[in-house]
Amino acid sequence: MMSYANDAAGERIGRRIAEARKARGLTQLQLAQRIPCSKSLVAQVERGHKPATPSLTAGAARALGVRLEQLTGQPYEDPYRGRVYETIPGIQAAMLSWDLPDDSVRARPYADLAADVAKVSALGRKASYAKLGLALPSLLDELSTACHAAEGAERERLFGLLAEAYSGVTGIAYALGLFDLRSLAMDRVQWAAAASGDPLRVARTQWQRSTLFLQAASYERGMRLLERVRRHVGEDIAHMDEPSLSVHGAAHLRSAIFAARAGNGPTARAHLDAAAETARLLGHDDANHYGLEFGPTNVAMHRLGVAVEMYDGPEVVRSTRQTRLPADVAPVRAGRWYMDAAKGWLDYGNREKAFAALQAARRVAPEQTRNHPQVRETVQTLIHMERYGKDSLAGFASWIGLS
Repeated sequence: MMSYANDAAGERIGRRIAEARKARGLTQLQLAQRIPCSKSLVAQVERGHKPATPSLTAGAARALGVRLEQLTGQPYEDPYRGRVYETIPGIQAAMLSWDLPDDSVRARPYADLAADVAKVSALGRKASYAKLGLALPSLLDELSTACHAAEGAERERLFGLLAEAYSGVTGIAYALGLFDLRSLAMDRVQWAAAASGDPLRVARTQWQRSTLFLQAASYERGMRLLERVRRHVGEDIAHMDEPSLSVHGAAHLRSAIFAARAGNGPTARAHLDAAAETARLLGHDDANHYGLEFGPTNVAMHRLGVAVEMYDGPEVVRSTRQTRLPADVAPVRAGRWYMDAAKGWLDYGNREKAFAALQAARRVAPEQTRNHPQVRETVQTLIHMERYGKDSLAGFASWIGLS
């Protein structure tokens, strides 16, 4: 069993930020200028009056010169997560063997491998990380062996499957806060995508890579990468097929989040509008090309995400009241939407709706919810305010490992 980071129950990100700031001899104003954000926001986060957002946490880590997990406290120690962590050594071994095909492994036909990749992708969609972690090591080994043994078009198709399977590792690593593993997995995704000979898969991979710039609070570079993705796919959306529309639209949605985190509301809204027009051309509900699940629902979910990043309370209210998630929306996406809703409602001053959104996130994606720093921050802020039916909130806090 791998070791955990030190995660004292109830310790907030704000407290860790304050300790790191003081260790470097910085005032709250100096740190705010480096992030950048307002001094009052830093003060409120450090005192526990506001939850630390992912953007503020990433910005503080960059400004203070510390690793992101030193501020989030990830990975979190909790017995409920043991089954997920027990799969990590096997995943790491498979990741290290990318260029060492196992001659003792007899790869099955492409159709069988494709079916298994579809199964692990479905597990990622459900945020079923324990089951995903169990399935990935042997599948990665078998796919790697098959890729190295094949030739021509068959080899390219197999590398496409391998890229998709490696993406499952990035999902687990992101959920658990294993950032080094996530970066390694992203390198493997890019390598396999390039060998697949599929330009759209390569573009999709670059979209996926952009999340590393969010993690590093490097917003300008992330925006440049996404602009390159759109140029690669093309700008003539009227003549694109559905997979191209999905990649193009997803790049606009991710750009909106980057712009919002950089504090550029007009640019964020322009990207949302461009994505909405791209989704309109699909002519139906969200499409699942390359696992992007792009469409009108995804656009609506990102509108909420941008509103939360911009502390736009009225838009948070509008988005949460007008958006109805379809029954078939991916649980991992629904879980994130409810987590954003919780943060937005808390910022807006409605603690009851904030807690209700957290409970909804738990219902649709429990493993994702239990592992997410934003959930812990929101719960800790609610506890700090002591305005709640304490039994239900205390039970939720215990479930995510805060007591």
